[in-house]
Amino acid sequence: MKRLHVAAGVIRGANGHVLIAKRPLDKHQGGLWEFPGGKVEEGETAEAALARELAEELDIAVIAARPLIQVRHDYPDKQVLLDVWEVLEFDGEPHGAEGQPLAWVSAEDLARYDFPAANRPIIAAARLPKSYLITPDNLAPQELLCGVACALDAGVRLLQLRCPSLPDARYRALAAQVLEMCAGRAQVMLKGPLEWAHDFPDAGWHLTASQLRRYADAGRPIEPERWLAASCHDLAELDLAKQMGVDFIVLSPILATASHPEARPLGWQCAAQLLLGFAQPAYLLGGLGPSDVARAAQVGAQGVAGIRAFWP
Repeated sequence: MKRLHVAAGVIRGANGHVLIAKRPLDKHQGGLWEFPGGKVEEGETAEAALARELAEELDIAVIAARPLIQVRHDYPDKQVLLDVWEVLEFDGEPHGAEGQPLAWVSAEDLARYDFPAANRPIIAAARLPKSYLITPDNLAPQELLCGVACALDAGVRLLQLRCPSLPDARYRALAAQVLEMCAGRAQVMLKGPLEWAHDFPDAGWHLTASQLRRYADAGRPIEPERWLAASCHDLAELDLAKQMGVDFIVLSPILATASHPEARPLGWQCAAQLLLGFAQPAYLLGGLGPSDVARAAQVGAQGVAGIRAFWP
């Protein structure tokens, strides 16, 4: 069965809301919501197909767009490749030119709408930022809290509290403080024994590669409403992350780093190959910073994770 190549757009309005459309009842997955777009024709690029489809469906002209995520999904009756772009700027006022209902929805509310199964990773990608801050180790708690406050003021929306040198009790106390500081401003990802996860219901959980290998067979360890992430370094770990049903991963190391000089860098080309068949958002880590976000998108990643490059 030939895989159907579809270009779709996560279209953001001036207020950050995302435009979605309802599929006609007589089409595949009819009655469900979708991100607007359509079939890529023979000899057509995905970007060109997206511009054509959005002009036909919504009567808008795409001015600026960038790759967001590619999703391969097999339905019982159809195989699809969703080539998803984030539309950052467009001309015109979107309307259902083919009679389809439209809705502007906040990114956080997307999960409340009924989408085809293939769209689930797109919803995650639409909700996640382009950078993932990981806190540095060996800071005094007050110094770390001051840094988190500065990061929040700078617009950080996703951060991992990583303090491997702290005793368990001190990490848990610090986690409670960071969660309180970040409430309503940023998503906090915690690390540690999985038994702790239920003690922090407002936090997401970031699994180490060893935890991923140990627990993947047991399935997803926390509720689907909470973010679940994992650290990955090779294809086997990507497969385990897919098996467990994580929402996003961190792939590392991309380049050589001072913090892990013994680790062999994957490089950009290998990272692109690893992500080619992976249908969840991925952050690239290791020797990267804010200036690498665009290149990360080009190789199929959500964005960039970092410690020194993002710490205030």
